[in-house]
Formats: sequence, structure tokens, C-alpha cells
Amino acid sequence: MVRDVALVVGVAAFMSLVAQVSFHLPNNPVPVTGQTFGVLLSAAAVGPFRGLAGQLLYIVIGWIGLPVFAGGTHGWSVLSGGSGGYFVGFLLATLLVGWHARHGIDRRVDTLVGSFLLATALIYIPGVWWLAHFYHWSYTKAISTGVAPFILGDLLKALAAGALLPAAWKLVGDRTRR
Repeated sequence: MVRDVALVVGVAAFMSLVAQVSFHLPNNPVPVTGQTFGVLLSAAAVGPFRGLAGQLLYIVIGWIGLPVFAGGTHGWSVLSGGSGGYFVGFLLATLLVGWHARHGIDRRVDTLVGSFLLATALIYIPGVWWLAHFYHWSYTKAISTGVAPFILGDLLKALAAGALLPAAWKLVGDRTRR
């Protein structure tokens, strides 16, 4: 139980840290951050339940005012703003990657890549939907703004997460990832 709490807090702390790796592309309200990397790596390391709890803790501490979101931002305005859908996607992606990890899908490169690609799509889908509705954009505009500029970076973040996964397993020390 203590270990589970420590891992949940660790996921929230890790997300808070990687979110600070952040910059904006010109004319784009969505920042480039380390959050996608954080979601993939933490979910694969700790599993669906602890991963989801960690993501929810991260969101709550940012919502109540700790500067843990991209670029040290915080508050309801971030969660309900243009990037709000991506936070929903973080939760969905965490469940998927965590479930895959729990069932050993992360043990082979081909299935790990598939898991990470599906998870990234699960981040993009609510992100694009939210962007389109928040800014009153077409879905084409939301995709060209909220997905296209991020694809290469997210592929690199997925590769980095996959490369660091064995070290994360050692750190977590739990091969069953609940």
C-alpha cells in the first residue's frame, strides 16, 4: 500500500517535471511538452491503476494551483482551455498502455510500438475534438494545428520512452504492474 502511494505520487511528480520541458510553436496555442513521453513511460512502468491515479493526482494538483502544467501554468483555465482535451487523452492513453503493460504487451518491440502509437492517437483524438470546439475551428484546422506539428516529436518521445522502459521497470521493481 505504501509502495502504491509512492508510485502514484511519483507518476504525478514525473508528469510535473516533464511538463516543464515546454515551448510554443509560432501561431499555435498547444505547447510542445514532455507530457506525452511522461504518459507513455509512467503507464508502462506502473500499470493502469497506479498510472491513472498518478495522472489524476497530477491534474488535481495543477487544478488547485500548483504550477505543474506546461511552462509552470496551473488552474482550471488550463484544463478548460484549448489544451484541455489532451488531458483527457492522457487518462485514456494511460489506461491503454497500462493495460498493455499488465498483460505483457510491452515486452516486445513490435507490440510496444503498437501500444505507444495507439496511446498517442488516444491523446490526439480528444485533443483535436476539444481544439475544434474551443476555438470554433474545423476538424481540418484542429488536426493541422493540434496533431500535424507534433507527430515527429511524439514519435521521438515514444522511442525515448521505449528505450528507458527497462530502467523504469528496475526503478519501480514490479514486473506485474498493477
